[in-house]
Amino acid sequence: MTDFAISVKNLVKIFDNEVTAVDNLNLDVKKGEIYGFLGPNGAGKTTSINILSGLLRPTSGEVIVGGFDVIKNSEKIKEIIGVCPQEPSLFGYLTGRQNIEFFGNLHCMPKEKIREQTNFLLKKLNFNGEGDRRVKHYSGGMVRRINVAVALINDPEIVFLDEPTVGMDPQSRRAVWDFISDLKKKGKTVILTTHYIEEAEQLCERIGIIDHGKIIELGNPDELKQKYQAETLEEIFINITGRKIREEI
Repeated sequence: MTDFAISVKNLVKIFDNEVTAVDNLNLDVKKGEIYGFLGPNGAGKTTSINILSGLLRPTSGEVIVGGFDVIKNSEKIKEIIGVCPQEPSLFGYLTGRQNIEFFGNLHCMPKEKIREQTNFLLKKLNFNGEGDRRVKHYSGGMVRRINVAVALINDPEIVFLDEPTVGMDPQSRRAVWDFISDLKKKGKTVILTTHYIEEAEQLCERIGIIDHGKIIELGNPDELKQKYQAETLEEIFINITGRKIREEI
């Protein structure tokens, strides 16, 4: 038995035989760990997550998620993961509750379990009566919170959160932070990409900084700040990438 929930060896993804989005990436994420994945826009974060979650096929390399090979056992992997993408995939004419329940049905969950988990998620993410309003009337932050709930309806072992708090107000962001911390207490493994440095410092036990498709630095926030004699991760990020975290390539 391995201690790693995710193990990636020499991963490469090339688009159209000319654009290398992921370049010989090596990555190990421990079971029950909140792992921060930081990088500028276009650095390869989302492409990597899409491969890990079975949405994209790698050009080469080995990817093991939850003990399963991402190419040979993609259906098994989909049963044990939850994915919150950057762009919400919700139905505006359905309520927040109905959206969550819809995705629970896609996972073939028992009806009672869907109701129980939906009520739990709405409460934890601070949806009171708002859960029964149509999503098309939601603010951007509310849509993001429902997007997180949809990713977690099946109570997954491994969770991919790709920029989950973009556009949220401080109160909503704090609710999501608390919820992510609760996932760790339950032994879940979380991969978090974010452009909010304080989010990574607050939540992540280890941080991998990716640029041009490669991990260029790895460690826990305190170790990295000590190594680079920096007060913040932002300073470190600029130092080793030459850019601010939000900058485009």
